[in-house]
Amino acid sequence: MKDFWNERYSGEDFFYGTEPNAFLASLSHLIHPGQSVLAVADGEGRNGVWLARQGLEVTAVDFSPVAAEKASKLAAQSGVQVHHEISDLFDWNWGENRFDAIVAIFIQFAAPAERRKLNELMRRALKPGGILILQGYRPKQLEYKTGGPSSLENLYTAETLREEFSAMEILHLREHDEEICEGAGHCGMSALVEMVARKG
Repeated sequence: MKDFWNERYSGEDFFYGTEPNAFLASLSHLIHPGQSVLAVADGEGRNGVWLARQGLEVTAVDFSPVAAEKASKLAAQSGVQVHHEISDLFDWNWGENRFDAIVAIFIQFAAPAERRKLNELMRRALKPGGILILQGYRPKQLEYKTGGPSSLENLYTAETLREEFSAMEILHLREHDEEICEGAGHCGMSALVEMVARKG
């Protein structure tokens, strides 16, 4: 799996572009300078760099060293600092009550059992009152074929997110289809689901 992502990120271009995810950027009112934020599986750094540009203290974790190197260069070019860590998410030390916000954008590489474990790691790592910002693909995405995993079990629905994050306060949960273009990796009509949840 690591070889797959290293190869995907090995080109000169940024596979998912350098602009932040549009849903994330629309939530700038929820984050504040000086807060600590974790960008999960941040790849080549487009979201982590944007978060740092908002004045946040950003930790970005990804298991691809190729991606982390490109992300570091993007941060330097943007004049911001992002703390990059290279690790498998299930081996990484998430900590507890550590982050004011966690950003999980298109991290759908995990089957249901692993995903539930990952969801709990994210919840625990948030400080009380901290927010989770998540966007991913719904099963209909398999028809569009404009990005995302090819395995049905890796895809989200609003129902599964509501169930798996039932220990948190759901502030926003929406399913919709929308045209997006994030580099070559995500481009075209897309079946999306988005969520903002707060830890009690």
